[in-house]
Amino acid sequence: MDKNGGLVLATERYGSGQTWKYSVSDGVMKRTRDGSEAGLRSHSVVELFKSVFLPQGYPESVSSDYLQYQFWDTLQAFSSSLSGTLATQASLRGVGVGNQEATVAAATVTWLLRDGTGMLGRILFAWRKGSKLDSEAKKWRLFADVLNDIAMFMEILAPHFPACFTLVVCTAGIFKSIVGVAGGATRAALTVHQARRDNMADISAKDGSQETLVNLAGLLVSLLLIPLVTDNPVLTVSLFFLFTVLHLFANYKAVRSVVMETFNEARLSIVMQQYLKDRRILSPSEANQREPVFLQFGKTTPVKLGVRLQDVAQSPEELNLALKENNMPFLLGIRSGCICVCLGTDASVRDEIRAMCQAACVSNMLSCPTALKPTQQNLWEILHESQKQMDAHFSPFLKGELTQCDLLINLTLLDWDEWRVEWKTKNS
Repeated sequence: MDKNGGLVLATERYGSGQTWKYSVSDGVMKRTRDGSEAGLRSHSVVELFKSVFLPQGYPESVSSDYLQYQFWDTLQAFSSSLSGTLATQASLRGVGVGNQEATVAAATVTWLLRDGTGMLGRILFAWRKGSKLDSEAKKWRLFADVLNDIAMFMEILAPHFPACFTLVVCTAGIFKSIVGVAGGATRAALTVHQARRDNMADISAKDGSQETLVNLAGLLVSLLLIPLVTDNPVLTVSLFFLFTVLHLFANYKAVRSVVMETFNEARLSIVMQQYLKDRRILSPSEANQREPVFLQFGKTTPVKLGVRLQDVAQSPEELNLALKENNMPFLLGIRSGCICVCLGTDASVRDEIRAMCQAACVSNMLSCPTALKPTQQNLWEILHESQKQMDAHFSPFLKGELTQCDLLINLTLLDWDEWRVEWKTKNS
């Protein structure tokens, strides 16, 4: 029975939102909403906002970290919009807007050179780093935003150095082109992570709506800022640094809020080393919190996945050492301070995970303060010891506790190159 005395026949709801009920009274079926009149009005406004700016089926249709990420992403986009206004004003002043001695031809050439160098930078960066953007989306996302701030700062300073204005803005254009590639590609990777119903297009479309709304708000604020900063370089630089600090902080919080359930090199290494230490499997949240989000150069032993055979063994003796007591479809070697992994043609995803785990184990051994002096013979001994550790611990690591921690093992984001090797002889 409902509050009006009718018999409730059925109830329905749209997603996780407001519920309706069907009741019959005096032979007539009626459809009514649950809740008070004031609550219904406020709920209608919320539902309208959700339908315009959030993916259909929110929150069930997206990952649990979606709202937190979008909040920080919106804040960084707003601050970046304001910084961009200051940079654009400086660029226009630098090409001669407001200067009667400047010519249209000179300004056009400068603009074309900036766009042209940016196009070349976009192509070169996509060629060199395109395959890294999936596996290290967080790092490159944050890197792109830092580089974007550097580019805008260069544009603000450029008018004060007229002798090298074109060089500065062209360099900034290259940086911004890299930002465009890295930012767009990593946003696509994060969209794949957020989509829980294969609704990548809907999430991308609503993200575009959110960004448009933020840019509109930034435009309105910029209209108030422009009269204040015109011919006031000290205030321009001060506001730029304020917006940049907010931008970088929001970006850091955004990438830190992402909790990916798939393995990349960093997360797999973190989880495996923790397991070898105390036999505990980290949850996705714990692994993501420990994952570095800044690009690191030279701090750890690099790992190359999917290399040629000659990167692992350069003689029959070394090949025999790599095959010693090894029945796995991959080979490991250490060459020039780098751990190289050669993958067989019949290797599965499980084999790829094991190869990366062994590489992480070798890296841990090499970084140990008590490690042996890295002679070539000692390096092979380290590889054989890591192989024994994998034989003892990998199966319980993968089959036992790992599958209970919501970590996906049927799909990885490990950055494998395309070399595959089929070796003929295995010596025990």
